[in-house]
Amino acid sequence: MLNEVLTTIASLALNLFVITSMLAMGMNLTVKQILDPLRNVRLVVLALVGNFILVPALAWGLTAVLPMGQPQATALILLGTCAGAPFLPKLAQMSKGNLALSVGLMVMLMVVTIFYAPLVLPVILPGAQVDVAAIAQSLILLMLLPLAIGLLVKWRYAETAVSWQPHMSQASTYSLLLLIAASLLLQFRNILGAIGSWLILGTLILTVGALVIGYFLSAGSEAADRKVAALGTGQRNLSAALVVGASFGDSETLVMTLVASLILAVILIVMGGEIGKREAVRSSSVPGIPQ
Repeated sequence: MLNEVLTTIASLALNLFVITSMLAMGMNLTVKQILDPLRNVRLVVLALVGNFILVPALAWGLTAVLPMGQPQATALILLGTCAGAPFLPKLAQMSKGNLALSVGLMVMLMVVTIFYAPLVLPVILPGAQVDVAAIAQSLILLMLLPLAIGLLVKWRYAETAVSWQPHMSQASTYSLLLLIAASLLLQFRNILGAIGSWLILGTLILTVGALVIGYFLSAGSEAADRKVAALGTGQRNLSAALVVGASFGDSETLVMTLVASLILAVILIVMGGEIGKREAVRSSSVPGIPQ
């Protein structure tokens, strides 16, 4: 009974977080601001290389080196292969990164994942079934539609957007906290059971490795862009990974994917917040830098 309640709360909190985040981003930006960063061809190409070649290769390499069971290895490969996540704009906001780039990069990576995952995952993971419709539905209904509504409100009713945007942003923060709390309670036993397993070590290495890949591939870009590139490479598409994980018909694979997803998300949220705090301290100590 309690698990059913927590599952419902986590699901509602996730949907609310994604929708309010996209509304807040749309009300705070313009289409031009979102598309302009993507005209940096070098940054876009390297982001694609990092997310769809290097990180999947790292995940596969970790499963080959670390003596983990098949469900754990599958979970790690799913996370490494699926890129683009609605958490990215929130991470960019927390770390004082380029918000416009985070939204554009998020949409681009998500769209590529829809076509990339069905081609690559069945080769790496025989038996994997990629529900393209389910992933695309998540992209359109939860992300693109709210983003488009926010952009429309910003364009047509600018004063309303200015008034509503802070409330949408606040709602996304509270729903994220609720999501984390409900997920931790729901998966507490599974997380305890995973302590000492190779899955946790593999997830830690994958997360840090992806962050490093994104950061170094964006060398030469502005600091705010490099933060987004690093976090965008580190933050994997958890919803897509879970959709594919459920297709195996193996409850352990789905549970391991959930545990790894939660570990990855918590690591990046903590890191994003810490980066933002350091940036705030640096800005306050240097004259002329806006707060």
